[in-house]
Formats: sequence, C-alpha cells, structure tokens
Amino acid sequence: MTMNENLILTQQWDKVFPQSDQVNHSKVTFRNRYGITLAADLYVPKNAAGKLPAIAVCGPFGAVKEQSSGLYAQTMAERGFLTLAFDPSYTGESGGEPRYVASPDINTEDFCAAVDYLSTRDDVDAARIGIIGICGWGGMALNAAAIDTRIKATAAATMYDMSRVNANGYFDAMDTDARYELRKQLNAQRTEDAKNGTYALAGGVIDPLPDDAPWFLKDYHAYYKTTRGYHPRSLNSNDGWNKTSALSFINMPILSYSDEIRSAVLLIHGEKAHSRYFSEDAFKKLKGDNKELLIIPGASHVDLYDRMNIIPFDKLETFFKEYLK
Repeated sequence: MTMNENLILTQQWDKVFPQSDQVNHSKVTFRNRYGITLAADLYVPKNAAGKLPAIAVCGPFGAVKEQSSGLYAQTMAERGFLTLAFDPSYTGESGGEPRYVASPDINTEDFCAAVDYLSTRDDVDAARIGIIGICGWGGMALNAAAIDTRIKATAAATMYDMSRVNANGYFDAMDTDARYELRKQLNAQRTEDAKNGTYALAGGVIDPLPDDAPWFLKDYHAYYKTTRGYHPRSLNSNDGWNKTSALSFINMPILSYSDEIRSAVLLIHGEKAHSRYFSEDAFKKLKGDNKELLIIPGASHVDLYDRMNIIPFDKLETFFKEYLK
C-alpha cells in the first residue's frame, strides 16, 4: 500500500474495542523530525477543563492504534488524562515510505514527536507529559525516556527489547555464528529486494498454526488472527514487516543509556509471559527510587494487550498521577 504524506484518515470508529461515552475522540496528525507525518487518535475526558496531564501511547510491535494502544489510551482518558495513541512511522495510517519498516531510531523519535505535539496543545500542561509503550514499543518508550527529558513518567507493559531479541533470538539462544548466518540471510534479501524493486514481507502471525507451535505463538494467534484483536491495517494480523527491518536492530542496541533515565519508570509484565526476562533485566539496569517492576500473577504476554481484568489500570492511574503532578 502506498500513501503520501497528505494522510486520509478513517473517520468511522474502527477499533477492536468499544467506544467510551466518557471521552471525546478525534483524529490528529503530527510530524516527526524525519519529516514523516504520523496519524493518531486523540482521547480527551469529557467536561475536561484547564491544562491536563497527557500520555502518548504506542504498541505492540506490529500492531496499530486501533488495537491495544488505543484501548490503553481511551481507558487512561476515562481516568482524567489527555491521551494520544499513534501509529508508528511507515505503518497503519501514518506516512513514510517504503511501508512496513521498523527502525530503532525513527521509532524512538516517533515517541518524542508525540511529545512535541502534546507540548504545543493549549489543553495540555507541557510539564506533565508521560508515555506508555506496549510490547516492542515498551523498549522504544524506555529509549525515548533516556533521550527526552520532557518525558516525566514512562510505563512499559509486557516489554520486548527488540534489539536483543533480533540479535540474540528468543531466550538469547543465538550465538555469534548464528547471528552471522542471519546477517547473511538478511543481506541476501536486500539484494533480492533491490533486484525486484519491492520489499519482501516477513509475514504476520502464522496462520494456520502448526500443531507444535510454541504456546506464546498460540497467544499471538488468539489476539491478532481472531475477532478479539484482528485489524486490517495491523502488520501482525496480516503480512508483517519488511524482512530486512531486523538488520538495524541487530546492530543498534536501544537500551544503551537506560541506566541514565532520571524520570519515573514503571515496568509491568505477566508472571507467565515468555518475554518476562526483558522487563526483569531492564529493571536491573534502572537507577533511582522512582523505578518499579510489577509482575502480574498468572498473566501471559498477550493478556496485557486487552484483558481489562488483568491490565493494572488502577496502578497506571496512581503512577501517572504521582509523577505527572
């Protein structure tokens, strides 16, 4: 799909979750410093007055704002925050060519650009802006918090460190030889893409699932490939990222400076999540008494995408009210 930067945004409600009658919803756009126009859903509490604390939300990796990030944003707006759920560069309704590219730098910048936008709104208190990153965008959120001192509080839910998983594989199972072979494969794909003049896609969540699929892939399938979470613009629900997107993550660790984050951080992960080690290891690197790791008993990775009885919204509300005051 080709899109120019004069974005045409869907105006009807096309989310995978029901619309709240407690907030006003509208579509907005803003540009990042690479000149890419991003599309977002703005959620404002009804009857709000004065300058509000604000939260930008993005993720999961391969999702769109009509899925988990929009649910988080709308729910936090019900709790008194002005919120912004955005599509990352090259995905969803946002601009950027070629389509379906992921980048550790540009996607971190997307969060900072969201802060730019929120900082300029008359109904936002620019001194009270936070961010929420889900899954792969949890890692991006931490990376943004390390560079952007305007971000006063960061929550990462069911976080992935996309650099680590691309370079090392799941559970750090790849060694240097395996990583070299992966580089050879991805660079051969670059040659094929150059010859073909197109970018081959990696495929989204596998469908149908093989009988021996790992249980966490079954979790992904239950969200992205069923009416629970399927969306026609979601990469994971359909044909996935460009195959070569992994190259930059292999070469560029995103959490290099996370130990220098001085603002507040809340990491939330499920006890049963295959990805739990990402948050646990990231937390060990964080410094200061304003950092917290919350493990949700019995929860899987995908439970924190949309399970309203499992996502700790009370905790998120308390956290942001404490640090965005």
